Amino acid sequence: MQITLNGERREIAAATLEAALTECGFTGHFATAVNEVFVPATARSGHALSEGDRIEVLGAMQGG
Repeated sequence: MQITLNGERREIAAATLEAALTECGFTGHFATAVNEVFVPATARSGHALSEGDRIEVLGAMQGG
């Protein structure tokens, strides 16, 4: 299915947010949103994706 991940169009085989993140190589701690709605880490495995969904993955940054 076609999705947009952090502004980049991608073709993925995954059906859930968790599987999509794994397929795209994301590991560690980060926040996720699908179609501008926050999805907590505990809900990712049950969050089904649909064609055209927009996924944002945000990680913490250090600095000042």
